[in-house]
Amino acid sequence: MIPTILVTGGAGFIGSHTTVALQEAGYRVLILDNLCNSSPTVLRRIEQITGVEPEFVQADIRDGGALDALFQAHQITAVMHFAGLKAVGESTRLPLAYYDNNVNGSVQLLSAMQRANVNTFVFSSSATVYGDPQKLPLTEDHPRSATNPYGHTKLVVEDILESLYNAQAGWRIARLRYFNPVGAHPSALIGEAPQGVPNNLMPYVAQVAAGQRDRLQVFGSDYDTPDGTGVRDYIHVMDLAQGHVAALRYCEQARQDLLTVNLGTGKGYSVLDMVRAFEQASRKTVAYDIVARRPGDIAACWADTSLAEQKLGWRAGKNIKDMCEDAWRWQAASAG
Repeated sequence: MIPTILVTGGAGFIGSHTTVALQEAGYRVLILDNLCNSSPTVLRRIEQITGVEPEFVQADIRDGGALDALFQAHQITAVMHFAGLKAVGESTRLPLAYYDNNVNGSVQLLSAMQRANVNTFVFSSSATVYGDPQKLPLTEDHPRSATNPYGHTKLVVEDILESLYNAQAGWRIARLRYFNPVGAHPSALIGEAPQGVPNNLMPYVAQVAAGQRDRLQVFGSDYDTPDGTGVRDYIHVMDLAQGHVAALRYCEQARQDLLTVNLGTGKGYSVLDMVRAFEQASRKTVAYDIVARRPGDIAACWADTSLAEQKLGWRAGKNIKDMCEDAWRWQAASAG
């Protein structure tokens, strides 16, 4: 029997790329998505890439009845959980929406899994749980803290997973702390498609390069970094997707485990590094203005990835050139 993996939020940016990686690895995928930040057109595009259109159910992770029906109708062996709200700024304006979707939604999902005796769970966590880094690179044992409601929801769900693991034998859980996912599938059929003004750097840079926005705002040039702009660990979304497949395989082979690993490249690039790399990839000028820092932003953040390599046999393979070229190909295809 081919294992069926339930992918919540599978029509979104990271979920759709991971669905492609799962299907190419031989898994059967069932996507659950409420489409609040995504479009069902991605299903046909996944089929164009892999030759298989994933099964799809439009429902909300907070709907216990819908989840029970799903687990009864399908022989699900594991869950990958991407269905979360993820904009830091928005979370400070709408904290209740973030706690309801990200925390309550995860509790509802885990409760339905418990009722269905499904105990393999791969969770989309975030490097935001490290707060303002006390040391770099960030290792998984770095103290956790949250500087915004979004980060706090990830921290709380991590704690819920630990409590569940300690309370009930047999759970196989991977908590994957992402750094900054960018890029797109090399086919340019799927990529990051933010609604309205992008919250993340790469799609904003791409829209400026494409002439859809006039200028990029660079928040702060007085950080203690080589060029004064913020430094982050950018990871290609397809490397990230492969990290999820590796984590799933790890869980499948374990009798029980609670694995926590960073998924990043182990390298930091500044905002201006990314702007220059994108200009080279697109052969376009990215106009920008230096403006004041944003509250809550940190100077620098990048991963120690040695534990993921040791435990999962996984490491990122794509570089900043690949990230920018694939993001630009996706941007150009989307604009066309």
